Amino acid sequence: MKCSIITVTYNALRTLPATVESFQGQSYRDKEHIIIDGGSEDGTSTFLRQLNLNNLSWTSESDRGIYDAMNKGILGSTGSVIGILNADDVFYDSDVLQNVMTCFHGRPNLDAVYCDVVFTKKGRVWRHYSAKQWKPHRLAWGFMPPHPGVFLRREIFDRFGYYKTDYQIAADYELLIRLFWKHNIQSTYLPFVSTNMSLGGVSTRSVKSNLILNQEIKRACLENGLSTNYFKIYSKYLFKWKELV
Repeated sequence: MKCSIITVTYNALRTLPATVESFQGQSYRDKEHIIIDGGSEDGTSTFLRQLNLNNLSWTSESDRGIYDAMNKGILGSTGSVIGILNADDVFYDSDVLQNVMTCFHGRPNLDAVYCDVVFTKKGRVWRHYSAKQWKPHRLAWGFMPPHPGVFLRREIFDRFGYYKTDYQIAADYELLIRLFWKHNIQSTYLPFVSTNMSLGGVSTRSVKSNLILNQEIKRACLENGLSTNYFKIYSKYLFKWKELV
C-alpha cells in the first residue's frame, strides 16, 4: 500500500526543506510526497527543481486557496492512504508512516486513523493535542481530531467529496464532520504523536481569524445535521489549557 502525503506551500522556503527532509526520513518505503505550491516568489520552485527525488512531485501555480491546493494534491495522488503535512511542520519521528500503514494493512474496512500532535515554538513543545478522548459527537463542541494527525483512505474522498473551497479556515473541520459524523466512517485512534506542528496557524493568527473559524464550525455542523450553538463551540477554550505543557 502506498501512502501519499500532501504538502501545500506558499512562500515557505524557510521551513519547507525541513518538511521535505522529514518525509524523506520516513522508514516506510512505499510513499510519495506531493507538494502544491501556490506560485511562491521566494525561490521555492528553484529549491524543488533541484531536489530530483523519485518519490516527490510538485506543481507551482496560482490556486484558489489552501483547500483548493489540497484538493489538487489529492486528485494527483496515487496512494491508497492520504495524509497532510503542512509546509512548516515535520513528522514526529521516522516511524510515523510505518505505524500508520501497519494499522491499515489487513483491515480493508478501516477508513481512517487519527493520532496526536504537538505544537512547538523555537524548539519548545507548548501543547500536546491528544485525540485519545475524542468521539464524533464532540465535533458539536468544537473538538476535532488534529487535522495533520488524520490519515484517510483515498477512496473516501471519491465517495464523500473533497475539501469545500468556499470555507476560509474550517474546511478541514467540515470535512471531518462530513466523514466521521454524517457518514460514520470506520476509524481508530493510534496512541502516538504523528506530527510536530509550528504554532501560529491560519486559524489562530488573530481574533478575527478565531471569529471566522467558529462561525464556519457552526455552519459546518448545521450543514451536516449536527446540532450545535455558539455556547458549545466557545466552551472548548475552557478545556484547552489542560493540553499545555
